[in-house]
Amino acid sequence: MTMAMWQELLRDGARTMVMGIINATPDSFSGDGVYADSETVGAAVALAEAQITAGADILDIGGESTRPGSDVIDAHTEKSRILPVIEEIKGRHPDVALSVDTYRAEVAAAALDRGADIINDIWAARADPDMASVMAERGVPVVLMHNRSRPNAILSEGRIGGEYIGAEYSHVVDDVIAELAQLVDELLAAKVARDQIALDPGIGFGKTVDQNLALLRHLDILKARLDLPFLIGTSRKSFIGRILDLPVEERLEGTAATVAAGILQGADIVRVHDVREMIRVVRVIDRLKVVLPNGEVAG
Repeated sequence: MTMAMWQELLRDGARTMVMGIINATPDSFSGDGVYADSETVGAAVALAEAQITAGADILDIGGESTRPGSDVIDAHTEKSRILPVIEEIKGRHPDVALSVDTYRAEVAAAALDRGADIINDIWAARADPDMASVMAERGVPVVLMHNRSRPNAILSEGRIGGEYIGAEYSHVVDDVIAELAQLVDELLAAKVARDQIALDPGIGFGKTVDQNLALLRHLDILKARLDLPFLIGTSRKSFIGRILDLPVEERLEGTAATVAAGILQGADIVRVHDVREMIRVVRVIDRLKVVLPNGEVAG
């Protein structure tokens, strides 16, 4: 994907982009991981085909689970999981935008060499001192996520599953804005171009239920203050489970509600597991957002 294509996808907020999740892992929190030794590539490609058919704009491919309590893997293992998947999908669908979900510079660079177009880093280039250089040198679109989660600060509760315990904030919206602004400044200082950057408020990463809801409710403020595109990832997350008292496999409707809310507050990209269903939500909510100059809804 060229930068021109990235800007075209996001231009004027004309429509919300849908990013489908492909977890090439054995331990995804959502239970949708496709990692199974020799079957990995086939299962991941089948999932990719389904998401492309459903209309996904971007596929986000990750090889290390970010669920609370998950095992940390090394770069070699991560690459062995995702590189064949990226290569196979890109070979079949050269025009489909692929994102690599990694915080390791070595993995990101290798993924870009195999056909990935976007770097999606949950630690915003702070976990690996070489990541900012890779982002700058390659000139690709990047997603920087706010993340105050702590690996050992985890709450696990039966059917709800594990979640990161919320961090302390003076005011979660203002604090996240300030910290995202600092992340952007760091990347700009490392020669990453501003038009490469999209931001993610980090729903579920070191936030309580109420803090997650506050960020969704005030996403328009984050977007206005930071003046960059925003991605949200609420799909199947534990805060939805807590609100509904439902396990991960029963959070489709709750996810739909958060996706709709996020779009109405200005989200440009939604990262989801259930692509077909969420595209239907996106199409309706996008239509609701189309307002003519006289105040009437288009159509």
